[in-house]
Amino acid sequence: MISTGAVLGVALVELTMVAIPGPNMFYLVSRTLSQGRTAGLTSLLGTAAGFGVYLLATAAGLVAVFAAVPVLYTALKVSGAAYLLYLAYQALRGRKGSPFESQQLPKDPTWRLFAMGFLTNLLNPKIAMIYVALLPQFIEPARGHVAVQAVLLGLVQIAIALIGNGLIVLAAGKVATFLAARPRWIRVQRYVMASVLGVLAVRMLADRARPLSA
Repeated sequence: MISTGAVLGVALVELTMVAIPGPNMFYLVSRTLSQGRTAGLTSLLGTAAGFGVYLLATAAGLVAVFAAVPVLYTALKVSGAAYLLYLAYQALRGRKGSPFESQQLPKDPTWRLFAMGFLTNLLNPKIAMIYVALLPQFIEPARGHVAVQAVLLGLVQIAIALIGNGLIVLAAGKVATFLAARPRWIRVQRYVMASVLGVLAVRMLADRARPLSA
């Protein structure tokens, strides 16, 4: 149904997105550092639920909606690019220069950790971009039903995201200790982060691809 090239392409895109600090990483790492790995993993389960909502929306024909109304797709793409540029600005000027900088946060109960992880992921424009703008580029109508391909590729994306973010949660303490002893690494990380986000925003605006209908 889906080609090996499509699976590898989605995996590569998701690995890149996981490596770029965004709302999910900031939330997961901050919770891990302030409340422990269990809190971080609980929050990760919440983000998994958020991915599930996007996957269900894809199965219900979200891509077809944007294919039928191109202006909505364009608006979302421009908004996503603007958001990436905002993150780039925050990386250079904002208070959260690195997601691994220690922060003092109040301890939340399990249900709230899960709910906040869910909402953080659900409202993350970067995730919306993956499902609306990126996944359709790997769909090949000749291989069968477009919606089924979108769901299968979405499952690949979710698996990579959970594994990648899970490793980040488990390693957050060690990485934070490493960076705390080497403040220059944090500055370098901020500039690299801003550069990557800026390049992604420009490429997103330059991309003329359109979502395919089911």
